[in-house]
Amino acid sequence: MKYTLVGYGKMGQQVAGIIESSDEHEVHTVLDVDAVITEERFAGSDVIIDFTVRDAFLANLPIMLASKVPVVVGTTGWDVDMPMVRQQVATAGASLMYSANFSLGVNIFLRTVREAARMIGPFDEFDIAFSEQHHTAKADFPSGTALKAAEMIVEVNSRKKTIVSQLPTEKMINPDELQVAAIRLGSVFGQHSAYINSEFDDIVISHTARNRRGFAGGAVQAGKWLAEKHVSQPGFYTMDDFLDEVFG
Repeated sequence: MKYTLVGYGKMGQQVAGIIESSDEHEVHTVLDVDAVITEERFAGSDVIIDFTVRDAFLANLPIMLASKVPVVVGTTGWDVDMPMVRQQVATAGASLMYSANFSLGVNIFLRTVREAARMIGPFDEFDIAFSEQHHTAKADFPSGTALKAAEMIVEVNSRKKTIVSQLPTEKMINPDELQVAAIRLGSVFGQHSAYINSEFDDIVISHTARNRRGFAGGAVQAGKWLAEKHVSQPGFYTMDDFLDEVFG
C-alpha cells in the first residue's frame, strides 16, 4: 500500500520508518509544514496519515476528503469540532479514522479500564480515578488518551457523572465526579493509570509507552484496514471500530 504522510515531525518520521521497514507498504509522498496541499498531491496514494496540529488538520481536511483517499488522523485537540468533521466526511462520501492514540497496547488498556469500571459499578464501596504523565513539551492537558478513558468510564459507570481535570483550591471532589489528573515531568514519554479503591483493597491498571513505534505501527495497521473498508463502506471510524472487527 502507498501512504502519503501529512506532517513529518516526530510521529510522522516514526510512521515513515515503520512503512519503510515493511515488505508490503511504501511511502508515496511526504507533505510537511511548507508543502502546498492540493488534491493532486494525493493522487496514487492508498491512504493518508495526518500527524500535524489542529489548525493545519482542519485547514487541510476539505482537500484531503475531496481526494477520496482514506484519511487516518492522529492529530489531537479538535474534539470540539467533531460534529463538523463528521459532517464533512459524510458529505464528501469519504473515509476517515480518528484516534487520540493508535497504539494497540493503549487501546487494549482502554478496553480493560472500561470493563473494570463497568464491573465495579454495582458496588458502592469502589471508587475510581485516572491519571496520566507526559513530558513537559506536551501541549494538551490532560492527554487525549486520558480524556478518552474518562469518557469510557463515565459511559459504563453510572455513579460517575462528570469529568474533573482541575480542582479549585479548597474544593472537595464529589462522589459523582471522576478526577483525571495530569502531570508534566521531564522526559516522561507517556504513562496512563486507572486507580480503583475500596476500604479493603486497591486495583491499579497501567500502561507505559516505551517509544513512539507502538503508536506509529498502530496507525499503519489502521490505515490498511481503513483502505479496505472504504471500498464498500466509506464513513467516519475510530480504533474501536477497527478492534471490534478484529476481535469479532
